[in-house]
Amino acid sequence: MNDICKIYKTLYKIYGPQGWWPFLNYDSKNNLNSKNIYNYHINDYTFPKSSNQIFEVCLGSILTQNTTFSSVVKALKNLYVIDCLTPEKIQATNIEKFKKAIKVSGYYNQKSNYIMAFIKFYNSLDSKIPTRKELLNIKGIGEETADSILLYGYNQTEFKVDAYTKRIFLELNLINKKAKYKDIKKLAEDSLQEITKDKEELRIIYQEFHALIVKHAKQFYSKKPYGVGCILKKINLNYIFIQ
Repeated sequence: MNDICKIYKTLYKIYGPQGWWPFLNYDSKNNLNSKNIYNYHINDYTFPKSSNQIFEVCLGSILTQNTTFSSVVKALKNLYVIDCLTPEKIQATNIEKFKKAIKVSGYYNQKSNYIMAFIKFYNSLDSKIPTRKELLNIKGIGEETADSILLYGYNQTEFKVDAYTKRIFLELNLINKKAKYKDIKKLAEDSLQEITKDKEELRIIYQEFHALIVKHAKQFYSKKPYGVGCILKKINLNYIFIQ
């Protein structure tokens, strides 16, 4: 078993399924996770279930740029309060009112422009699934945002790499400091295919792995020195430690 698979299986054994992406209007309680209590759909991989939920993921993915997800949740809740969570409602809302609602996520002027550009593209899709190339051609949509939209919004097998992923892989000597996004993405995707080559199963693994990385990193990799007390540093990744 390769190192990436070992990391995934270890984190999954410790934390269990995460039920990520959480949805504002999904009324549920996650009894398996003491911190992620509400809006998470544990072991239900049929989400998103509607076009509104797909758009919520797209919107959240853009708002997540250069901020914490907790700030994104606050911004989305602000938009919910003013009934502004669909493309039509956003376009019909006064732009300053919209900016005020998302201000908590930071860079709100820039993000409002990105969101408007995305909505124009989104409306042209006519319910079709966008390609990664198409998303990357939209102003303000980079690789991480595109993969987030595809993985969680459209259930496509695109692994999402974030700062935590790079930080953990770097600390575990799986990559070097100069590793690019595409290199880390390829490493993860190629490695996880050792578990399965079935696209649906891989999609679920990708979704869970990203959420598990975030959960683990918040505890062990959010402050320097990174990885203090991290179980992944206490084992030899050159040997199989999880069956």
